[in-house]
Amino acid sequence: MSRDPSDPMEAEFDTVAKWTAQVAVDLGPQYYVPAGCRGSGQPAALDWLLQSLRPAPGELLLDVGAGVGGPAAYAAASTGVRPVLAEPEPDACRAAATLFGFPVVQADATALPFTDGAARLAWCLGVLCTTSGPDAQLALLRELRRVVRAGGRIGLLVFLAVTGTLDDPPRGNHFPTSAGLHALLGRAELDVTAVAGSEDMPAPPAAWHDRTAAVERELQRRFGSTPQLTAANEQSHRIGQLLSSGQLTSQVLLLERK
Repeated sequence: MSRDPSDPMEAEFDTVAKWTAQVAVDLGPQYYVPAGCRGSGQPAALDWLLQSLRPAPGELLLDVGAGVGGPAAYAAASTGVRPVLAEPEPDACRAAATLFGFPVVQADATALPFTDGAARLAWCLGVLCTTSGPDAQLALLRELRRVVRAGGRIGLLVFLAVTGTLDDPPRGNHFPTSAGLHALLGRAELDVTAVAGSEDMPAPPAAWHDRTAAVERELQRRFGSTPQLTAANEQSHRIGQLLSSGQLTSQVLLLERK
């Protein structure tokens, strides 16, 4: 089956992921992590999650829906954790291997190729809303619980709907409400032990912002006329507008198995 270059989900998470890695490689190693964290991987949110997860140096961290691996690389540099990545899009998997060299498997978050209790720690950043709806979201949360051993911890970054109807929502996204998310967590037998609003966290350092902006400028210069980058940028713009208007909010949560 041929791929649709204008499909926003495929464009954002596969094709543009590949291009992002190409741009980062050309710009230099100091751009790898900021480039790989575009979207859901802001330093303050990652720091909050890592402080809550409390990984030990060398400990395994399962990154579910890892994208090109920027947050995993940030975690490894900050704490010495040892990431293993699961990502459904093939180009994103290749981009992660190119930039960071971590073990990466192509897998959907609702059907992870890990044994029960494979690790004490896992996280899943900005992925829940990209599923097809509540049933898939519940399956994802249950998979996270399954692969984390008893007493283990899970970090979650989520975008939540504040209003019942969203103005011009991005295609392919399904945003739970806070009440809906907590109902799903209860059904998945996961306890929420800490929550923070990521939109209230400090902005990234100037150097981080400048490197991210440089990556975005270069992506636009090279690929700005393509339907893939146009579609991906439109998705990001719509989410930004919904966050700015208060129709969406974002949170980071620490979860534990019941």
